[in-house]
Amino acid sequence: MDKIRIHGGHPLSGSIKVSGSKNSSLPILAATLLTREPCIVHRVPDLSDTHYMLQILIHLGAQVERRAQNARFALRAWAAARPL
Repeated sequence: MDKIRIHGGHPLSGSIKVSGSKNSSLPILAATLLTREPCIVHRVPDLSDTHYMLQILIHLGAQVERRAQNARFALRAWAAARPL
């Protein structure tokens, strides 16, 4: 595990970008089926597992739009949220 040691007693400030994780993206993508509102999910990793999940969502009636410049997905999954 990487460590960052800070010397000098000065307060820290700034920001970092955290890359997307498959293990967190898959349940978030599945959870989009639970709302009728459009969902935008950022930094989804470009992996076969996430592509398969998107195909499953599309098969269930979701509308998926990918904006590849920043691995951003806009999902409208309300069509699949109808009662059985």
